[in-house]
Amino acid sequence: MEAYSEKVMEHFTNPRNVGEIENPDGCGTVGNAKCGDIMQMTIKVEHDIITDVKFKTFGCGAAIATSSMATEMVKGKTIDEALELTNKAVAEALDGLPPVKIHCSMLAEQAIHAAVADYKQKHPDKAAV
Repeated sequence: MEAYSEKVMEHFTNPRNVGEIENPDGCGTVGNAKCGDIMQMTIKVEHDIITDVKFKTFGCGAAIATSSMATEMVKGKTIDEALELTNKAVAEALDGLPPVKIHCSMLAEQAIHAAVADYKQKHPDKAAV
């Protein structure tokens, strides 16, 4: 069994941005039936900038750590910058993940993308094409 990096353990034991934004501008929920992880991201957007982001994750330590890191990586970014977030970048920011846990970083990427897509659908006037 491969060990987790110190950063993964830090974000697992002290996750950032946990919870749910009331009346979010965008909400994305994704899941992986194979492993049972479910991830929800909610975002608050002002002037095309993600001013707040929170997550709720039902899953393993790696799923919680990748959710936490992903929220840290997109907070303060524009909507388009958030869409550039990749699972590889999330995994690298955590100093790597064991191969069997890479799907967790993919879920984090998908949850951010889903929240942004929801925002764009709810606010077509604000969403740049």
